[in-house]
Amino acid sequence: MDRRYVNLILILIILAAAVWVDLPRAEGSPGLTIGNFHRTLNPVLGLDLRGGLQVLLAPQAGVTVDAQALADTSKILENRANGLGVNEVVFQVAGDKYILAEFPGLTNTNEVIASIKQTGLLEFIDAGTTQLAPGTIVVTDYGQNSNSGADATATPGATSTPAATTTPEASATPTAAPETIYHTVMTGADIKSAVVEAGQTLGGFAVGFELNPEGAAIFNTHTSQNVGKYLAIVLDKRVISCPVIDSAIPDGQGQISGSFTSEEANNLAVTLRYGGLKVPVEVVESKVVGPTLGSDSLSKSLTAGIIGFAIVFLFMLIYYRLPGAMAVISISIYAAVVFALYKLIPVTLTLPGIAGFLLSTGGALDANILIFERMKEELRNGRNLRQAVELGWTRAWPSIRDSNIATLITSIILFWFGSTFGASIVQGFALTLMLGVVISVLAAVFITRTFLRISVEFINPASHEKWFGA
Repeated sequence: MDRRYVNLILILIILAAAVWVDLPRAEGSPGLTIGNFHRTLNPVLGLDLRGGLQVLLAPQAGVTVDAQALADTSKILENRANGLGVNEVVFQVAGDKYILAEFPGLTNTNEVIASIKQTGLLEFIDAGTTQLAPGTIVVTDYGQNSNSGADATATPGATSTPAATTTPEASATPTAAPETIYHTVMTGADIKSAVVEAGQTLGGFAVGFELNPEGAAIFNTHTSQNVGKYLAIVLDKRVISCPVIDSAIPDGQGQISGSFTSEEANNLAVTLRYGGLKVPVEVVESKVVGPTLGSDSLSKSLTAGIIGFAIVFLFMLIYYRLPGAMAVISISIYAAVVFALYKLIPVTLTLPGIAGFLLSTGGALDANILIFERMKEELRNGRNLRQAVELGWTRAWPSIRDSNIATLITSIILFWFGSTFGASIVQGFALTLMLGVVISVLAAVFITRTFLRISVEFINPASHEKWFGA
């Protein structure tokens, strides 16, 4: 089969797949699943189009951080939020001491923020013969170069600690003595995995965990030597549970129980799964974006884009005639493919992102115009239609290549700037522009060229001015 028609069939297959992905879908539809790859195929709208909450986080007062610790903290926060089921959340470092969080579609994220910003330091402490009540605040020797055992009292150089308090739910239970410093046997850094499990009580939940080899060895040694004593599990210095050691635990697997609800158990499992924060953070500022404003912005953006497309398409048809019609079809296919990619990657669409897409569409039209103008020059110089099509593309290619490389370099710089300084607006613009530029070049080189090669076979060379203009 002629290569031109093979290319045409390939273009039609790509178009059919893109249209299938682009079709609107109801909430809860199965979407697309291929092995472990799953997409709902619904567009992901950003904060400015969907509404939601924007939160600025910063290290707690007196805490000094470096760039790597801040980046690690941002990643852990995002993993925790995703683990809690908060979809499409974005965390990114802003400047040298801030983390910007965006929660599209949410207006009340107090519980989510409270959960994900926990320092997340899990400690297994030796409580000796004392059963500590859930909610008790304790003092441990973690990070104090102390080798004292369970129930050790403060060393001469240690500062006195305030009386321990309990949560309202545990107000009637005994608390740790103010001078008691408990020995930390191991921390949550040794936890390999954590999952929610059914608790011992009917309808209750617990968190099962598995330790890495180093942690399993420590756990085995301690449980073997302390059968009949208590091992308290403490999160951020607050006791979660304090089970008695019935026997040695050699396999490195255990369970944290404490009459958790499903949500509480999931929050704890997420905290353990993704580790403790490198930097303790607090909320500096929060801002709510109403969904009505976002919907209005999206509607106006789409209207402006449709009007712009219509004017440009009309110009292409009037001025370039048949090549203009080919360009209109090519750009339409380009738009369908790009939108499908936005759904498959997925790309979070924002107003700046839409602007980047529209700008890349202009670049796609520029490439077609360069090809068409070179074709017209070749026709004026006496070339036939077939020669004009081939030479027009060949001689326009250096300009198309150089201009799009320059745009890509600019997009990469903008993306780096946006990701480094927390400018999500700039980052979204750069990302959609980069994708659009790459696909637009392919559309001009592959789609428009294929259409022109096929169309010239059906045109009378003597009447080329009627179809291609003078």
